[in-house]
Amino acid sequence: MLTPPPALLAALARSADRFPSGRDDVSVLLVGRGSADPVVNAELVAAARLLWEDGAFAGVEPAFVSGASPDVASGLDRCAALGARRIVVQPYEAVAPDEVQVREWAAAHPGVEVRLGAPPEVDGEKGGPDLRHHGDAEVRDDGEKLIDLAVNVRTGTPPTWLREHIAASLEGLAAYPDGRAARAAVAARHGVPVERVLLTAGAAEAFVLLARALGVRRPVVVHPQFTEPEAALADAGHVVERVLLRESDGFRLDASLVPEGADLVVVGNPTNPTSVLHPAEEIVRLARPGRVLVVDEAFMDAVPGEREALAGRTDVPGLVVLRSLTKTWGLAGLRIGYVLAEPGVITALQRAQPLWPVSSPALVAAQACVSARGVAEAEAAARGVAADRAYLVGLLEGLAEFGVEVAGPAHGPFVLVRVPSAGVVREVLRGVGFAVRRGDTFPGLGRDWVRVAVRGRGTSAEFVAGLKRVLGSFG
Repeated sequence: MLTPPPALLAALARSADRFPSGRDDVSVLLVGRGSADPVVNAELVAAARLLWEDGAFAGVEPAFVSGASPDVASGLDRCAALGARRIVVQPYEAVAPDEVQVREWAAAHPGVEVRLGAPPEVDGEKGGPDLRHHGDAEVRDDGEKLIDLAVNVRTGTPPTWLREHIAASLEGLAAYPDGRAARAAVAARHGVPVERVLLTAGAAEAFVLLARALGVRRPVVVHPQFTEPEAALADAGHVVERVLLRESDGFRLDASLVPEGADLVVVGNPTNPTSVLHPAEEIVRLARPGRVLVVDEAFMDAVPGEREALAGRTDVPGLVVLRSLTKTWGLAGLRIGYVLAEPGVITALQRAQPLWPVSSPALVAAQACVSARGVAEAEAAARGVAADRAYLVGLLEGLAEFGVEVAGPAHGPFVLVRVPSAGVVREVLRGVGFAVRRGDTFPGLGRDWVRVAVRGRGTSAEFVAGLKRVLGSFG
């Protein structure tokens, strides 16, 4: 396609609208991925021309992250040479310009104000990832026919003893749920007062509560990560800014990339889908008085020793930690999680909840999972997952000749894998019995990424052998 659709052009214009005083003296540097094939680059060049012809911006220039000229720095030079004094560096798709390079250029040109735009959001069109697509969609209709590597719930769960606890709670379904015992158990598990604990119907409800209950003005979500936080914020009417972590840095967190003016920041640890475990102290660098720092630790119990965890910390201002009990324990259908935060934040979130938001069976499950037995079993499971993940990564690294790359090092119960022509490969894999999670619905990733859940060694060997056959058939 050499002519971008009108919806994409409109979305680009909205995303590049970063100066409140208007667009007529603003230049846009439209940044794409870049390719050695000039036909591929022609679409971005056409988009730049059409965006400029619309007349809203003083100028629009193209640039490319790699593979084509001009690069971002050269593009900025051209904008300045044409007289620009305000420039928006605008991604054309889910591609992250080198923000350090942009900041260094801006520092060297103090007479030019430079801001970063967000990737365009276009419903149903190219340019906007589907934030509501999750792994269960890959197996929703014909999942019983597929080996499920798309959903991150641990197999063989819930264990028998946990099922028995939940089943016993059914005798009391006539009574309204009473969450006091479960809340106290979670507080004891993390060594905090009960006033710092809120039980929720999974982490997804917590994201909705945060979006609706807190009066934030400038929320920022660090991507690639679980997309539900941004979707919940957008549904609540917030304009969400994105910070896209760089593949060249291994998708590791750089706290300096987050705008100083952000009053809510969301980051995952370990992050879904990259499986990156960020250092706790790098995340703490994001804390500020007046800022809410949300850390999604839904997969932290899958990390041996829960190293880098912030759950239980009370010395970090504005810290909100989210935990889920659905992944390790196989309780996705029961919906149970919790929030750890300052008492004032907990009160605000609680006011936004409906009455009796967590069912009695889910409350019983929460108590069991955070008990001494539950914590010990989760730790043993985490060590098993780590060994199985290392085996899977080793097999995938053996496919380097086919262009397969594993992002890493991985620390979660899943791995992020670059596979050439991943969209086609994913569909062919379904035909041979495997479901993997598409990666292009995560902001900051493109069409060549898939997420693969860690399973037992036999399943991993079978999957990688199938993937090798599929890739070999393309040769």
